Amino acid sequence: MKMHKLRVLLTTMAALALLPACQQDTSVQTFNQGPAAEPPEVASKDFGDHVLHFSSIPTSQLEADVARQYNISRSKSRALLTVSIIRKEEGTPGVSVPGEVTVSANNLTGQIKNLSLRQIQEGEAYYYIGDVAVANNETLVFNIDAIPENETDSLSVRFMRQFYTN
Repeated sequence: MKMHKLRVLLTTMAALALLPACQQDTSVQTFNQGPAAEPPEVASKDFGDHVLHFSSIPTSQLEADVARQYNISRSKSRALLTVSIIRKEEGTPGVSVPGEVTVSANNLTGQIKNLSLRQIQEGEAYYYIGDVAVANNETLVFNIDAIPENETDSLSVRFMRQFYTN
């Protein structure tokens, strides 16, 4: 039952991430060095043997029991980031794998946002979640680096999301 709730949550987050993204301008300069920001409608990136899934939504969009289960404060002024690493396996939708996942976040003025991820394991599924404070109409740039277990190459992705608190 818990795994089902988290899958529903992640699916919902991916869908919700697409809605406000249609109006975002990805041509804005960001301050950290790294890969170009993914287009707003993108919620995953293929790296050959692995796919990195990522999304971010206001924590107010979480169901109360899900937020309580994962000790997340529901608020319009907090955003939840989720990351998962999927290893491609022929004939399957892929296999969730653990890894080392780090993230940095900043807004468009360069202000660094404090954000750390924690690993969630439910059965054979691994997810990484963290939350961060956001202001109204604030755009955050997330820089994710993930190294799947038993691998040496880092999977790096940068994406932007805009948040509204009013």
